Amino acid sequence: QVQLVESGGGLVQAGGSLRLSCAASGNIFSINTMGWYRQAPGKQRELVAEITSGGRANYADSVKGRFTISRDNVKIAVYLQMNSLKPEDTALYYCTVEHAQSHWDPWVNYWGQGTQVTVSS
Repeated sequence: QVQLVESGGGLVQAGGSLRLSCAASGNIFSINTMGWYRQAPGKQRELVAEITSGGRANYADSVKGRFTISRDNVKIAVYLQMNSLKPEDTALYYCTVEHAQSHWDPWVNYWGQGTQVTVSS
């Protein structure tokens, strides 16, 4: 059982910044890739950013240069620093992690409940 607790969402004006945090807890053995997805009203969920266990990051083209993903392997947390926010960034943001219960088990994806980010113009 892995639980993800997200925080940092809220209302911000265009051009502002917000930092999302996601902490994993539970019976954790190993975490692989961690990432952030978002879903805006009327749209499908999309990958915003992800970061591998080695620190390699991938970003959606729409956020590249504005968002930065990072992780803390001691705290078992992933962060998303969002700068120069635009109204188009308004969405429900979900944290996700790949977790393995043991050396012998496959990676399994876990999701947070989501945190709302609203950017006003």
